Amino acid sequence: MKIAIGAANGMSFLHEEASRPLLFRDFKTSSILLDKDYNTKLWDFGLAKDAPVGHEIHETTKVVGSKGYEAPEYMMTGHLTSKSNVYSFGLVLLELLTGRRAIDQTMPTEEQNLIDWLRPRLRNRANFHYLMDPKLEGQYPTKFAHKTMRLAIHCLRLDPKARPLMSEVVRELKCLHDDMVGASTSSPSASLGRIHIGPFNHLGACKYDLGIGSSSNFRRCFQHFPQCQDYPLPLPPSPPNPIVTSSSNPKLELHPT
Repeated sequence: MKIAIGAANGMSFLHEEASRPLLFRDFKTSSILLDKDYNTKLWDFGLAKDAPVGHEIHETTKVVGSKGYEAPEYMMTGHLTSKSNVYSFGLVLLELLTGRRAIDQTMPTEEQNLIDWLRPRLRNRANFHYLMDPKLEGQYPTKFAHKTMRLAIHCLRLDPKARPLMSEVVRELKCLHDDMVGASTSSPSASLGRIHIGPFNHLGACKYDLGIGSSSNFRRCFQHFPQCQDYPLPLPPSPPNPIVTSSSNPKLELHPT
């Protein structure tokens, strides 16, 4: 969760607070660097572009970026907005949750694309534990992992206007983090889980130092700011179920309603 908040915080700053706002044209997992304390730094700005003023759209004549991370509207039209970056962040968040790559050509053909693999499996509540990174070994609070995945899906909506702003994503992630810490404090047996990450990459560690600021108490943010409530994905059962089944009554789709 700390990694996700740090990355979202950095991108929100670039979009909405920097004196010279920037848009990523190739935001991906490797755009996030970690120090020894897992504090997040964003780098790889070689393909970044100045953000448009107001509601203008940045139009590029050549679509660039890593396969699997590009927003559909950017791929089809070359129009790049902050919501295109939100889509890419949603993919990165799914990678953190599932332990899978956006595109993994070592997998069977039907499982190489993360979204294509995930979409049909979201339709059955028994699949939730199967979708999570197996390296976590079930050591995560199901309720908060479930809400985080729902937020990632919201970032991946096909309609750019339906996606949240990065500042809104930051707010919801901080809300989840605060609630998760509160639940752990009140219930010592609650598990906060682990995130499997690679070794620390020193390259560019000082390129763009974006620390994680303190967060306020957002206990009721999902009531006042219900971005994730659009998707009525039911809570999964407690015991993991490795059997993947289908359902004729889907509860959650990646397509906008």
